[in-house]
Amino acid sequence: MSRREISIAFQTDKSAAQYIALAKLVNGYAFDRVSVYCDAPYHPAFAALLLMAPHITQARIGVAALPPSRIHPIDIAAQAALLAELAQGGIYLGFARGAWLGDMGIQEPAEPIQAVREAVEVTRYLLSGASGGYRGNVYSLADHVRAPYPLPDRLPPILIGSWGAKLCAVAGEIADEVKVGGSSNPDLIPTIQAYIAVGEQKAQRHSGAVGVVMGAVTVIDEDRKAARAAARRAAAQYLPVVAPLDPTLQVEPDRLQRIQTLTHQGDYEAAAALISDDLLERFAFSGDSADIIRQAEALFAAGASRIEFGTPHGIHPEAGIHLLGKRVLPALKEYTS
Repeated sequence: MSRREISIAFQTDKSAAQYIALAKLVNGYAFDRVSVYCDAPYHPAFAALLLMAPHITQARIGVAALPPSRIHPIDIAAQAALLAELAQGGIYLGFARGAWLGDMGIQEPAEPIQAVREAVEVTRYLLSGASGGYRGNVYSLADHVRAPYPLPDRLPPILIGSWGAKLCAVAGEIADEVKVGGSSNPDLIPTIQAYIAVGEQKAQRHSGAVGVVMGAVTVIDEDRKAARAAARRAAAQYLPVVAPLDPTLQVEPDRLQRIQTLTHQGDYEAAAALISDDLLERFAFSGDSADIIRQAEALFAAGASRIEFGTPHGIHPEAGIHLLGKRVLPALKEYTS
């Protein structure tokens, strides 16, 4: 069995002191990676990572994931190079089309999937120290443009966040991982692998060259009932967006619309009440340690290469991180050793 990884991810809604404290906290446990999101209108991801990097000594750190419509690839490359100088365990870079961008007045390029492909290529061009220019449908660089800053010793691994067949196929050609953000559903993994395989075959890469990362809202607590209630409230914010993307499930559109309306009104309790146990199981990690371990084992058995435990981690975030580190990670050691 190949080695699997476990990572932890944070929303970028914290103070500078909190980012540093969280970095010190997670550094005490054997997480393979520490990620931050890049959702609007929260802090841009690299600022948080630059604060955290000096205090994380082992885990690889990175962004899951960057919408190129929000951050131009020349800026992605420049900030990644700076982060690589501080990151003791290395970095990775995630790219995605992004969600909720229209709410912020951010427009996607006319060719959003091509934009992700080219953003990866431009970033690699700059971080490799190449010259000679780049000419794509979405992005272009003049022949003389090259990175004017210190470069990392090696190119960082690339993750592409997607649920869709077309972008997963692109990942099969050019990426190292695909992250399905907002899902804990093991039944989805074979579908994502099939999407990726189209690109792997096109690029003549071996089957399974690109791993599948499953990440979602996580709430762990010794009070199982309270943890699941909190996870319902947290999942209600994104469930209307991601549930229709899962081809293994059929969720009534009217229910999703009601959940979305209620969350926009700030009534998270009413929205959470519309999320069944089965839906919660497939879109969040929730419950006590035994629940989280069971969910993780099911995902690894289905073929996940990495599991990412997302914000808020616990009813009290620090307590949740301690439970993940002390109870969940040791229980899954057979997969990650």
